[in-house]
Amino acid sequence: MASPRQTLRTTGVAIRLLLISTLVLGVGYTAVILGVGQLAFPAAANGSTITQDGEVVGSALIGQSFTDADGEPLPEYVQSRPSAAGDGYDAGASSGSNLGPENADLIALIEERRANVAELEGVDPTTVPVGALTASASGLDPHISPEYALLQVPRVARERGLDEAEVRELVESMIQGRDLGYLGEPTVNVLRLNLALDERSR
Repeated sequence: MASPRQTLRTTGVAIRLLLISTLVLGVGYTAVILGVGQLAFPAAANGSTITQDGEVVGSALIGQSFTDADGEPLPEYVQSRPSAAGDGYDAGASSGSNLGPENADLIALIEERRANVAELEGVDPTTVPVGALTASASGLDPHISPEYALLQVPRVARERGLDEAEVRELVESMIQGRDLGYLGEPTVNVLRLNLALDERSR
């Protein structure tokens, strides 16, 4: 059985080790990683923010809605992918719908979205791409497929009084290829595209 003196000594060693570990791993390591991030990847380390006229308007990594106060699409903007995060693109409630592909509620929601997109774009419902109908797993996807972006070109051009060919060319110029050349699918960042459209409309 340990004596009180040995117990006190062991407790003192443990406390000193805890303090040293906290300083080295909790403070020192964090400071080093933060410094490396700021030096090597400053944009990513600061949230990949996007600015317009000197003000932060969003992040290249988090999607947002382009709708009015009633949740109706703003016709002059390219619309984002549906979101199941909170009331839509809520970074504090990131999640998918968690509904399986044969779930009746999900099927009904997809059909409703298909009809809404077809009406908004003035196209046949069968031409609406899948990316316009389903939410991503995080609910925060900032990208849409090139197909969905190009589907919206006639409406956006008409609402902004721009030449349709000009808007189509802008969309095509903003298509991002597959990561590393083979991972994922080509995408278009909706916020960046809408900001570019705002610049064209000035």
